[in-house]
Amino acid sequence: MSAVLPGSEPFEASGGPLGVLVLHGFTGSPQSLRSLAESLARAGHTVALPLLPGHGTSVEDLMTTDWSSWSAAAFAAFDRLAAHTERVAVVGLSMGGGLVAAVAEQRPVAGCVFINPLVKPPAPELLTGLDELLAAGVDRIDGIGSDIKRPGAAEAAYAQTPLACARSLFTGIADVYERLGDITAPSLLLTSREDHVVSGDNSDDLAARVAGPVERVWLEDSYHVATLDHDAALVEELVTAFVGRLASHE
Repeated sequence: MSAVLPGSEPFEASGGPLGVLVLHGFTGSPQSLRSLAESLARAGHTVALPLLPGHGTSVEDLMTTDWSSWSAAAFAAFDRLAAHTERVAVVGLSMGGGLVAAVAEQRPVAGCVFINPLVKPPAPELLTGLDELLAAGVDRIDGIGSDIKRPGAAEAAYAQTPLACARSLFTGIADVYERLGDITAPSLLLTSREDHVVSGDNSDDLAARVAGPVERVWLEDSYHVATLDHDAALVEELVTAFVGRLASHE
């Protein structure tokens, strides 16, 4: 395992009886959510922002992991928080949103925050094309990081996307998608009006399928990585207020 890249380190903070698990996206790192996690910690919550396996180091490390690695890490982080807090809310960006859904389908979460979540498998023709590339020996393509509208902002993400990992992600998300109706906790859903990584129908389907109440807010001035974009302050305000309401109802 390579050394963790500067700025990609995990973050934890001890606080009150509500725990908040924060999960980053595919090929990304905690850097994209650190400011949000710190905001939640300042609000008095116990916060964990883990570095998912294979992330924040090198693409070669990521290529030794798959959906089972990332989801197992998310469940383990939730269980650790739940062991020393009264309840746990889960927050995720992109693939992190898919992991939020996976956790909420199988654990008693206090609430969910989805930021441009990936919860829906792509069209069959895309999967076919992906399989053809893999069969032809293509193991990676250009990266998907830093889809950010704000000039000068950058995400600490890999410059390349390993295709076998992407295929595993889509297989895992297909299972999550089928169980979205098992989510009964209240959710905050933040969707960028323009997103070049995850299509908006992911958020549409999530809002339609989950069983719990959904508060949906459109982000008008950000692309995919909204937590680093023009709407970052708004995202922090909305998420902190939502989690604060969860804490007040304990």
